[in-house]
Amino acid sequence: VETECERSSATTYFWYREALDISNSISESGGLNWKMTLCLLVAWSLVGLAMIKGIQSSGKVMYFSSLFPYVVLVCFLVRGLLLRGAVDGIMHMFTPKLDKMLDPQVWREAATQVFFALGLGFGGVIAFSSYNKQDNNCHFDATLVSFINFFTSVLATLVVFAVLGFKANIMNEKCVVENAEKILGYLNTNVLSHDLIPPHVNFSHLTAKDYNEMYRVIMTVKEGHFKELGLDACLLEDELNKSVQGTGLAFIAFTEAMTHFPASPFWSVMFFLMLINLGLGSMIGTMSGITTPIIDTFKVRKEVFTVGCCIFAFMVGLIFVQRSGNYFVTMFDDYSATLPLTVVVILENIAVAWIYGTKKFMQELTEMLGFRPYQFYYYTWKYVSPICMAVLMTASIIQLGVSPPGYSAWIREEAAEKFLFYPTWAMAILISLIILASLPLPLVFILRQFHLVSDGSNALSVTYKKGRMMKDISNLEDNDETRFILSKVPSETPSPMPTHRSYLGPGSNSPMEMSSAPNGRYGSGYLLASTPE
Repeated sequence: VETECERSSATTYFWYREALDISNSISESGGLNWKMTLCLLVAWSLVGLAMIKGIQSSGKVMYFSSLFPYVVLVCFLVRGLLLRGAVDGIMHMFTPKLDKMLDPQVWREAATQVFFALGLGFGGVIAFSSYNKQDNNCHFDATLVSFINFFTSVLATLVVFAVLGFKANIMNEKCVVENAEKILGYLNTNVLSHDLIPPHVNFSHLTAKDYNEMYRVIMTVKEGHFKELGLDACLLEDELNKSVQGTGLAFIAFTEAMTHFPASPFWSVMFFLMLINLGLGSMIGTMSGITTPIIDTFKVRKEVFTVGCCIFAFMVGLIFVQRSGNYFVTMFDDYSATLPLTVVVILENIAVAWIYGTKKFMQELTEMLGFRPYQFYYYTWKYVSPICMAVLMTASIIQLGVSPPGYSAWIREEAAEKFLFYPTWAMAILISLIILASLPLPLVFILRQFHLVSDGSNALSVTYKKGRMMKDISNLEDNDETRFILSKVPSETPSPMPTHRSYLGPGSNSPMEMSSAPNGRYGSGYLLASTPE
């Protein structure tokens, strides 16, 4: 008998020992886990192939990877609601806990979840939207995506809590049986008197309610020696309150619940196929946010750059597939994305609402959409969003300073999780992660401020208004301007009609109205022209 397996559970043992072969702490590397390394290689190969095929193929992949999880979630919800104890889990889900709602970490994780789910701050949304038409109704898209995201979150949470409610009932029944055997042993050895057992209690069909009644009687009578008996309360609420997150939710709690399903192998295959789909879908979007702007800006070969990115990502990912890799996953998940992502989103918000100007942005949206967006957006963009996120970020920084960060380690000898603080070198990596993730923002700003890097002002900009395309050549060099006017490409041949002058701001003095335009991609600035003077 494996002691570690016997003292925990089969599912927990399989995850920590068979799959991860995890070490006792982040300080013990333990070398690479070859099974996990192979899986990482396959995963990045699939992402690379999808990216090389381009937006057309990734769009088709997205149809499947986006719709398949909904099919699985609906199937799981129907199956979950038919399970005993599912209602207990759902009731627990909708019961508010004020102590948790006052914890800044809960709000920080909630904000990060929204950023991840909507793709905010990653560049993926901007990358995909660069393929849209110039008059695309972005207002409808934004509203639709937000509602779909909210619906999906509620659906997924219902599924999780229905299944966790079922698991909590199973574990509670197991607890009742184990402790009832202890009580029977004490009765047979005369440690406890038979008078303490209520007459209606039947040990052959002992319910949780009967056990709780018996437990309270014994605790009251044997108050002085109760701890020595080693009896557990076996409360369903305690089982439901056991916090499960990260990899533990998918690979331990949910999987353990599925082992009790009828036809459990089928549900397991469906569940893990859904996880693979979600992972690939997320990575394709994130990779697009990285590759699209670089390919469009520097005109590098897409295939070469994508392969290079995937190889680099695989090499960096090797840190996660060593035996202590799960602890690094926790570190990256908790700190490399949350704070820097919040900073990125705040600065994006400030850039549009305060530097570029909310009124100017609203006016351009009005001309692009054909109607004026609600005034609600004006106040949300300018005041509500930046203030809320700034408060959240400040509270998170204070909390990090007050309570040292740590992680849950699996201790092999104890067959249990134990909270450990990060060692000094891990803290250095953690701080470096936050700094590195935020560094490009001030770095690029300084480089562009001192004209060390081109900000794209000499590139051809395109102005769009009511079906007409206008090319702004005011910022082109002399040679570029001559080449533009003498272009032999039909779509870039200047119209023989007299040009109309439009005032586009201090830097735009001589736009030329064109009857047609080249296909716009990422990096082409669509500037809305004001009424011709």
